[in-house]
Amino acid sequence: MSSKKISVIFAGTPDFAVPSLEEINVAGHEIKLVLTQPDRKSGRGMNMKCSPVKEKSKNLGIPVYQPSSLKNNKEALEKIISMNADVLIVVAYGLIIPDAILNLFDGHIYNIHASILPRWRGAAPIHRAIEAGDKVTGITIMKIVKQLDAGPMLMKQKVPITSVDTTEILSKKLSEDGAKMIVKLLKEIESGKLIKLEEQNEKDVTYAEKIKKNESLIDFSNAPEVLCRKIRAFNPFPMMYMIFQQKVLKIIKAEIYKKEINQNLIPGKLFLYRDNLLLKLTSGILKIDEVRLEGKKTIDRKSTRLNSSHDKISYAVFGLKKKKKKQRH
Repeated sequence: MSSKKISVIFAGTPDFAVPSLEEINVAGHEIKLVLTQPDRKSGRGMNMKCSPVKEKSKNLGIPVYQPSSLKNNKEALEKIISMNADVLIVVAYGLIIPDAILNLFDGHIYNIHASILPRWRGAAPIHRAIEAGDKVTGITIMKIVKQLDAGPMLMKQKVPITSVDTTEILSKKLSEDGAKMIVKLLKEIESGKLIKLEEQNEKDVTYAEKIKKNESLIDFSNAPEVLCRKIRAFNPFPMMYMIFQQKVLKIIKAEIYKKEINQNLIPGKLFLYRDNLLLKLTSGILKIDEVRLEGKKTIDRKSTRLNSSHDKISYAVFGLKKKKKKQRH
C-alpha cells in the first residue's frame, strides 16, 4: 500500500464504535462510506431511532448505508466495490461479513475487538470478563476471517478491570483505546512498516455468549462476590433485577456487607438495618446502594430530598419517612 492517506469504509453500530470513527476522521483519512445497522424502534414510545454511528456520521457529513444483511446482497457488494476504498474497518457492527466482501481490500479488513484474544471471542466480551472476575482485559485488532473472531492479531493492549468497573465504564475505556490503536495501525500501514501477525492459540479460546434476558434475574443462591460481579457486568444492560412487591426492582449498584447480623432471614429478603438496605442471600448479604423500581427513576441510599417521582420507591424500598410539611402561622 502506498504512503498516501488510506481511504476507509467503516462498519459499526453502537456507542463503542463512535470514538474509532471520530479518530479515523480526525487523522485525515477519507471515510468513503459508513455501514451501520438499520434504524430500529426504541424507548417507551417505540419511535424509530438511528444508531450512534449513523448519528455521528451525519454530523461529520459521511455517507451512510444501512443494509439489514450483507449476505447474498448484490446491491451492498456493488456499493462497497464502487467506493474503491483501501481498507474496511469493523467495530461492533453486528452483521456477518460474507466471503464476497472478505475477498476484497487485498486482505486489509480489520476488526477492533474488546478483549485480549483468544479469550472471550464473541458478542459480549466486556460483560463476560467482568462477570468471570477477570483482573485484566483489553483490545485486540485482528484481521477478519470466516471463523468468528479467529483471525490473526496485529495489535493488543491490556486494560485492568477495577472493582468498580461496570460494562458501561469499561466499554468507554476500551473504545477510546481501540480508537487510538486503529489510527496507529493505519499510520504503520501507510509507512510500509512490516506488521507481524500473531496467530491465535485455539487451546486458549473462550467464548463470550450473547447476554440473554433471563440471565438477569437474581439467583439468591449465588455467592455475594459472584452477584456483585454480575450486577456490574449487566450494567447498563440488561440490569440485574428481583421481584419486589410484584414489581421489577433493578439492582444497579451493590457491595458485599461484611458485618455480622444476628437475624434469621430467608434468602431474597430485603430489609433495613442500621440505615442500610440489605439483601439476604443463601451464603451472605449484599448492601444495596442504587436501585430502580419499575416505572420509577433511579435513586440511591444517599438521596436526602424526596419529590413526587421518588416517593413510593423511597417508602417501599428504603423505608424513608415522608417529610412533614412546615405549617404556616
